[in-house]
Amino acid sequence: MLGLLLSQVSFADRFADVEISKQKLSETSYMLTGSGGNIGVSAGKDGILIIDNQFAPLSGKIVAALSTIQPGLPRYVVNTHYHGDHTGGNNLFGMNSVIFAHHNVLKRLSGDNSYKAAGLPSVTYHEGTSIHFNEETLHLIHMGPGHTDGDSVVLWEDKSVIHMGDLFFKDRFPYIDLKAGGSVKGYRDNVAAMIRKINTDTKVIPGHGSLATRNDLIRFKHMLDKSINWMESKLSSGMDLEQIQLEGIPKGKIDWSWAFITEEKWINTLYEGLKE
Repeated sequence: MLGLLLSQVSFADRFADVEISKQKLSETSYMLTGSGGNIGVSAGKDGILIIDNQFAPLSGKIVAALSTIQPGLPRYVVNTHYHGDHTGGNNLFGMNSVIFAHHNVLKRLSGDNSYKAAGLPSVTYHEGTSIHFNEETLHLIHMGPGHTDGDSVVLWEDKSVIHMGDLFFKDRFPYIDLKAGGSVKGYRDNVAAMIRKINTDTKVIPGHGSLATRNDLIRFKHMLDKSINWMESKLSSGMDLEQIQLEGIPKGKIDWSWAFITEEKWINTLYEGLKE
């Protein structure tokens, strides 16, 4: 089956040079990076569990990277939300794995013809569930609208590791998918809730960006607070979107722009998400 997975994957030119890097977090946990959402891994005597799986063309490379940790394909896959840079490998991994996700992830993926039956979550939940695996307990937690309406955070019970999904873009403005039920204030509040659940030793896997700490997550939350307060002040003064864009965010106050979410896009998101 390993050979079949590798042979079935057609690597698009866009991903031809992508390398999957491995970072060990504990005796049984790892973080994989490549292109798309970061992957969390639990590997041990019970097998392999992965959290998210990036783009479909990278599935073979992900399988190869996992094989350097231990033999075998994942028994379980967790989708932190429905976006394709986190669920693209579902069709292949779902051939051998049980896929867990929030109810709304199944709802959205079911409406996408690119996902086969095997690529759809077969275990879904509302507020969350727990997986007991490799002598650890992983809590899958849904707190309401944030990045989308179907986000899950995965927290190791001993607080050694947390996978934030796209509720954390390290050192960057986040993408908040308002059309998929996302919420600007909900996003901020969900981040705050997770900060309260972890400690200074917790290794924080962001949806995008390098491995982080609780302090990095706190800094991210402060940026969200400043952004929300800034936009609310503009809205309360009666300014419209064109006026706010023309004025822009004060230089040096909130500078987290990147290629995907520029200052202009972040202002649009704040405006659309906070206007009454």
